[in-house]
Amino acid sequence: MEPVQTTSRVPQDIQAVMKNVGNFQGRFNLEKSGFNENMPGHKTSHDMVLRQQPRTVKQEGAGIGLPYEVRKEMALMLDDHQCALNTALRQYNKHHWLSEGAEGFLSIHDLLTEHIEQTNKHIDEIGERVARLGGVPTAHPVTQHELSYIKHEPEGRYSIRDFLRNDLEHELKIQEMLRKNIRRAHELGDFGTVQILEEVLADREDLGYHLYSVLEDDTLVRGMAHLVNEANNIMGDGKMNNSNKLQ
Repeated sequence: MEPVQTTSRVPQDIQAVMKNVGNFQGRFNLEKSGFNENMPGHKTSHDMVLRQQPRTVKQEGAGIGLPYEVRKEMALMLDDHQCALNTALRQYNKHHWLSEGAEGFLSIHDLLTEHIEQTNKHIDEIGERVARLGGVPTAHPVTQHELSYIKHEPEGRYSIRDFLRNDLEHELKIQEMLRKNIRRAHELGDFGTVQILEEVLADREDLGYHLYSVLEDDTLVRGMAHLVNEANNIMGDGKMNNSNKLQ
């Protein structure tokens, strides 16, 4: 008996994601510290009492026994993560609001709810760590996008696969940057940051797996492209078996 031949086709949009991630040259904004007049939200007229400039850390008194230079580098890296996660959150919210279709309106809608909740959780955990290191987490939404190593998709409604493909690309890039930060934190002996980021990374890998699985080729729900071919008939890509009463 001949062995059964199996094939697994990787959808083109997933191939595009992997190509984009393979070309990703992610870097942290370690040189961006303190006030910058070209940075959104940094310069304005107000009468508030300034106690610390953005993206700086306290010289002393942070309560964590790490050198100033280590706390500053880690705080800036972590701040970049929370900026990226806020960008991912806004895109997830958009896709959650615009979910539609037989499998999209409920199942994808609920899936993205989990992604939104997890992303909010991670933003809070990382923002708290920035503060504990003596830093000032970036909160201005425009500044967050400026510092984020991922960028929001263009405005407008696109297909559900487009939405999820863009979300998957974000997740893979976030994972890559988290791994870079974890390796650097190990080198500097910042094991508190290591613990937090390892937990976040495991969660983000799970979210990425969810998106990849939804975008896989096999499906129980088929769109009209499976029924109507270019000749505008219902033969699809193969011959119809008239004895099959389900067709």
